Amino acid sequence: MNTKEESVKKIKEGFVGQKTILLSALTKKQAAKNELTSKFHLTEMGYYPLAHLHDREREEGSSQYILLYCTEGSGYVEMGTNRYELTPNTYFIIPKNRPHHYGSYQSQPWSIYWAHFVGEHADLIYERYADKNGPDIRPIPYDKKRIDEFNQIISILENSHHSRELEIANISLFHFIASLVYNKETNPAFYDMDAISSSIAFMKQNIHDFFSIEELARQQNLSVSHYSKLFKIKTGHSPVQYFNQLKVHKSCEYLYFSSRSIKEICAELGFEDPYYFSRLFKKCTGLSPSNYKAQYKK
Repeated sequence: MNTKEESVKKIKEGFVGQKTILLSALTKKQAAKNELTSKFHLTEMGYYPLAHLHDREREEGSSQYILLYCTEGSGYVEMGTNRYELTPNTYFIIPKNRPHHYGSYQSQPWSIYWAHFVGEHADLIYERYADKNGPDIRPIPYDKKRIDEFNQIISILENSHHSRELEIANISLFHFIASLVYNKETNPAFYDMDAISSSIAFMKQNIHDFFSIEELARQQNLSVSHYSKLFKIKTGHSPVQYFNQLKVHKSCEYLYFSSRSIKEICAELGFEDPYYFSRLFKKCTGLSPSNYKAQYKK
């Protein structure tokens, strides 16, 4: 880990408003023996809102699969040499028995719903998720009903760990995860927005350039109005706002990990006006670039 990161105390849990369900060894054993839940059952789950300084590393991996579903802010998952970026309305499933490290970005702490699960059907649902290309970040449209379903599972387990409640909770969690994995098939209208995923990938690959909304829409063979509407539905932001947020996020990395000056970073990310960049940076992070650099590069 970078020595500058080590200077900031990271935490595994203990966030204001968090919800956590940890099943006892006896309860997990009962779930593993129950005919309805033996092939898929959770071991723990929860919700971490605005999890500032969240950081978790398992050098030996976990014996369970781990779902991370981000609804706000941003963070990352590292496995081997691969790094995956989680942003709002995306999810990732960490495979079992794989060393990993994940955490929330300091500038934009994430809010995540998470769950650990095991069983033969857990293996199968993970295979459907990973497909032939391996694990990756998957976009998912925001749906309040889906959030309510997750919270309902937590509520059930907060009140009882009896066999019937465990059955309901595990069946519901399987349905929840399946709704993520099979969303493309069950919500085809959303995947008319594959062009937006492509556009976001293009933005990330060309983070040092600037593009007009007309150029971005034309690249995806969409009208400006339709492109803008789809982009707003999928991300909650206009294309320009989203691209600017990506640039600010990249500038945070430069400020934290490099010795570049603010002026150099500004130029590298394509900002001709340093004052505009400073205003944008403060709007997104709550700090000016110089204050951010002073606070996090101690």
